[in-house]
Amino acid sequence: MRHSHSLPPVPLRRVLLPATAALLLAAGAAPVRAASQDPQPGNWLQLSVTRDTAPSDDTRGTLLLCGPPQGHRRAAEACDQLTAVNGDLHALPAAQDTVCTLVYAPVTAHASGQWNGRAVAYTETFANACEMGARTGAVFALDDAGAAAPGA
Repeated sequence: MRHSHSLPPVPLRRVLLPATAALLLAAGAAPVRAASQDPQPGNWLQLSVTRDTAPSDDTRGTLLLCGPPQGHRRAAEACDQLTAVNGDLHALPAAQDTVCTLVYAPVTAHASGQWNGRAVAYTETFANACEMGARTGAVFALDDAGAAAPGA
């Protein structure tokens, strides 16, 4: 007795082949969909401060992570301040007890990153480091020696 295996008739193949392909694609796409539904990554900002009067435009920078806080020596304080304003650097409250001199030594603060799934972009130039510290708190306190002394 002779056994023969043959493909289903042409109309049935036209239905089965696309259906099989769709099932294979769906099975392969499942991990991609699962990965895109993962929770948002933590809050983070790439921070930099440029001293505009330095001969080579001195720039300091760091990555501030807020979950857990890390990135510079005042990361916990910076993350607390950012949490209080939902990551809006323009909304940081100015220090009321800081007195800065009128010396013009401009510094530019720049931040880009993500806060609660929202893109953050911030750039502002201040008359001096003291003014920047008074307006931005611990966020841009990147120097190893800490924030500039009042009057700087």
